[in-house]
Amino acid sequence: MSSPNPYQTPWDQTESYQSEPEHEGLGWILFSFEGRIPRRVFWGASLGIGVVFYIILFAVMLIMNEAAATVVLLLLYIPMVWISLAIQIKRWHDRDKSGWWIFIGFIPIIGAIWAFVETGCLRGTFGPNRFGADPT
Repeated sequence: MSSPNPYQTPWDQTESYQSEPEHEGLGWILFSFEGRIPRRVFWGASLGIGVVFYIILFAVMLIMNEAAATVVLLLLYIPMVWISLAIQIKRWHDRDKSGWWIFIGFIPIIGAIWAFVETGCLRGTFGPNRFGADPT
């Protein structure tokens, strides 16, 4: 057994520093901007959050008057934007592209089509990429 190299970094001496962070659970899918998710998780989260949003929207509009419902819905809109950004960025990561690609959606017509095809239709990169292991 050889002695450890004194010129070696601490990360090379132990594997505990090289372990991947935990990427699982609904909280990670909805609120984290790190890692990769496959298309099935992207579509499931997108559709699930959309359904929950509209159920809450309908319930709030039935229960409250118009002014109070507007305030509640504006407060609900903030987490919806966060969740939408989180799942879209993880899909761009799965395609081995930076999360900044979400801004392509601001290009009229072509940007929305491009974002839909890239995040919703195409498979992510095979094997690990710079954003993590292959989630499929």
